[in-house]
Amino acid sequence: MSYDLNDAQPQMAPIGELIPDGTFAKVRLTVRPGGVDGATQMDAKLLKASQSSDAKMLDCEFTILEGPHARRKFWQSFTVAGGKVDEKGQSIGWKISKSTFRAMVDSALGLDPRDESPDAKAKRVLPGLKHLDGIVFAARIMVEPASNPQYRDQNRIANVVLPDEPQHAAIMRGETVPPEPVNAPPRKAASAPAPGWQAPTPAWGAQPQAPAAAPAWGAQAPAPQQPPAQQPPAAQQPAAAPPSPPSGAPATGMPAWLNG
Repeated sequence: MSYDLNDAQPQMAPIGELIPDGTFAKVRLTVRPGGVDGATQMDAKLLKASQSSDAKMLDCEFTILEGPHARRKFWQSFTVAGGKVDEKGQSIGWKISKSTFRAMVDSALGLDPRDESPDAKAKRVLPGLKHLDGIVFAARIMVEPASNPQYRDQNRIANVVLPDEPQHAAIMRGETVPPEPVNAPPRKAASAPAPGWQAPTPAWGAQPQAPAAAPAWGAQAPAPQQPPAQQPPAAQQPAAAPPSPPSGAPATGMPAWLNG
């Protein structure tokens, strides 16, 4: 017996590696039941309870179907009831989710978002949220920075790409579309700083300083500023930094992200 490896799929990206910010992709939504009943019989045990409020959410897994990131997955929950309410007592989270779900249907079925014909309206009526399970649509994916530095950044749906947008047709054909970043690149995992560079210690409670001038790319990085209370005596000040390298020479002692 032999094992033919020629038809094996390309290896998966390292666990934890994020899909680049602004990536366009054709994705499939899979609902992950959370054991909480929804508003219809079809949605029994479908929803997930929030751990911090009375909100009920639809827990979704998204799988990229084609292109360079095929088979990559990310996860996102959508509030469908409860949580913060507006002045009319309606769930703010549900109104946001409802708009996203409508966009998913329009994208999947090729409906013009301005089409208010009876036929189009009928296609946007779902007997239950369970009907969203398995829907395939075009999306732009973003990197959402974590609000707490103890947690990792995560991929999220930036927006559903609608049929009246120029990228929609190409995405649904499985073609690669140039990304349109939403945020800055994701933070890299903590690592030792580059030699000769040390992050300044924050002066907690001090008045904010004026923004620093834009860096001269390729020039020697200036020595980091320390809080006044931590400055060494004048006699112990380090010697002046050597002259900057000539233009075009590689910069040294600078953070990796500053060197591109």
